[in-house]
Amino acid sequence: MLRTPAPLIGTLCVIKNVGYTFPMNTNYTAVIKEDAGWWIGWIEEVPGVNCQEETRDALLESLRVTLREALEFNRSDALEAAGNNYEELELGV
Repeated sequence: MLRTPAPLIGTLCVIKNVGYTFPMNTNYTAVIKEDAGWWIGWIEEVPGVNCQEETRDALLESLRVTLREALEFNRSDALEAAGNNYEELELGV
C-alpha cells in the first residue's frame, strides 16, 4: 500500500553566485509512485522537477536536491536578467 507523501519542506540555502542566503520555507507537493520496480516522482508546483530512483527514500532525497537546485538556478537567472536597479518583493498567494 502506498502512503500519501507529506509535502517537502525546504531548508535554508545559499545561492553561490549571488552570495545571498534566503529561507525556502514554502511547502511543495511531491507526487510519487512505484512503477515497474522504480519509484518515480515530480513536484506539482515546479515544472521540470522530476526524478526516478530505486527506492522511495532515494526518490524523496533526489526530489529535494533537484527542487533546491531548480529554485536556486531560477532565482539566480532572474536576478541576472534584471540587471541593475531592481526591487525584490516577497509575495504570498
